[in-house]
Amino acid sequence: MIDLIDHDELTPGRIVDELNKYIIGQDDAKKAVAIAMRNRWRRQQVPSDLQNEIVPNNIIMIGPTGVGKTEIARRLSKLANAPFIKVEASKFTEVGYVGRDVESMVRELMALAINQVNAQMLEDVLVEAEKKARELVLNKLISPIKKRDSEETLEDYQERVERYDRSRAKMENMLDEGKLDKRKIDVEISDIPKKPQVEIFSNNNFEMMDLDLSDMLSNIMNKGGKPKTKSFFIKEAITYFKEIEAQKMVKKESVIERAKDLVENQGIIFIDEIDKIASTDKKASGDVSRSGVQRDLLPIVEGSNVPTKHGIIKTDHILFIAAGAFHIAKPSDLIPELQGRFPIRVELSSLTASDFEKILTYPENSLTKQYIALFQTENVKLSFTEGAIKSIAHYAFKANEKMEDIGARRLHTILNKLMESYLFAMPTDEFVEVNIDEELVTSIIDDVVENDDLSRYIL
Repeated sequence: MIDLIDHDELTPGRIVDELNKYIIGQDDAKKAVAIAMRNRWRRQQVPSDLQNEIVPNNIIMIGPTGVGKTEIARRLSKLANAPFIKVEASKFTEVGYVGRDVESMVRELMALAINQVNAQMLEDVLVEAEKKARELVLNKLISPIKKRDSEETLEDYQERVERYDRSRAKMENMLDEGKLDKRKIDVEISDIPKKPQVEIFSNNNFEMMDLDLSDMLSNIMNKGGKPKTKSFFIKEAITYFKEIEAQKMVKKESVIERAKDLVENQGIIFIDEIDKIASTDKKASGDVSRSGVQRDLLPIVEGSNVPTKHGIIKTDHILFIAAGAFHIAKPSDLIPELQGRFPIRVELSSLTASDFEKILTYPENSLTKQYIALFQTENVKLSFTEGAIKSIAHYAFKANEKMEDIGARRLHTILNKLMESYLFAMPTDEFVEVNIDEELVTSIIDDVVENDDLSRYIL
């Protein structure tokens, strides 16, 4: 997991160092996104009258599939703890056609940011919410003391209070020690308020209507009805009350305000397959829609006001990172205005056999480490020799040369083929240790890679 770093310390060099933990090579792309990210922090430090004049360094990444384009953007967003979504340019349609309009990407980013901020704010109040939840459970176990009535003397009341305090303290100790875990209490339940995310794919911006469906439905369902009662074990009751109290402490208005600020100043939209909307033949009928999507995309990238049900979102300072293989089309096939809004272009190179070796061992989430962890769940120790790593990398590179170049994704297919028999056999008493060596890799993978028909269908 990427460690969250204070934005002041997110220097370009530090960003690249963090990306190097997960992504092999592609230094130019890493430098470009690191500079773009740091420039966002720099913009917020300049005088306010200049802040709005500084535009983000939008980037186009050019390279075949599986070389790290999406991973760089995804890891960058986690590093900065910024709202991030990935969209595919080919899924959008021009305004006037049935389908998704480009503004939906901003609405999705806002919805994601709200969930992200809500989760963070809930986490911040969990300790206080748990205290309140415990008090509510204790009130169920031992009813709160009644007020003094006119017939009760002051001494009798004080004595009753002391007895109650001792009983409650005893009950609280039993709760802390887990002695009440198997005990059940009856709780009047109500749904924890959760706003359903409903998106209407339309060109008429119906999303702007803030329809609170949960309140409407609850009013209809509960009208004239009796509250429901459910039995909970003590631990379950504490969890239930904790969630309710936490939701009460987090104000919807604060969540929306914080999410809006995050989207407008730190949001990242990754537009994949942008080459699919580039017009290679100006006379082709399909290019009408492609050019239309580009024209619709232009004001979003350029900076505009997008209406959402949570208010107007300004896209002026959202960072857009576009990516595409550009096998047929070229970046110059995009409309000139859109090209101008992506001033930085970086080319990602195809992966070599040496890169594959590093990908298998260096990253913190490398495939070999993932398989070792999977085998451990079945109490089997898995290991790879250096020769096996070299052999797997060699066959991955060779398969990419013979067939479509799918980059690092080829390692998934080869390792899956290599591990298939073991994954099927476990759990088993036949082996407690598996050592993958060069000879084993060759015996399983060589025939598949060399045989064109087999490799086409298996790898």
